[in-house]
Amino acid sequence: MQRMIIFYVLFFCSSVVLTAAPHKIAKYKQLIKTIKLLEHTVKDKDVELLHTPENPVDGCLSTAVTCFQKGILKLEPKTSQVNSTFNQTIKVLRMFTISDSGKCDSSCESYEKKSPREFLKSFAKLIKKVI
Repeated sequence: MQRMIIFYVLFFCSSVVLTAAPHKIAKYKQLIKTIKLLEHTVKDKDVELLHTPENPVDGCLSTAVTCFQKGILKLEPKTSQVNSTFNQTIKVLRMFTISDSGKCDSSCESYEKKSPREFLKSFAKLIKKVI
């Protein structure tokens, strides 16, 4: 009887772990879709260029995400008609976090500045790298 209970507990725990990973991947894929939608509504002309982390090393992933979150605050909507959805999308992207235990020597200012659309494309690449 005791062995059966232990078996069921282990089976339950392993099934919970296996279902957690696909949920996280689905969350990341939804973030990528959100970024793609934002690319079409972001103002790309006559705007400030943004520090854009590209291909950060594994130890610098959390620093790169922080740089993207700072840059997102500087994005502007293309028109006032998309302002409410634009702001909602920005809120979703600001909540994205990543746990990275590595130490990173680079700062946001060390990355090249690019246009808002290129900035968002690089953000999507970073999320794909995390997946």
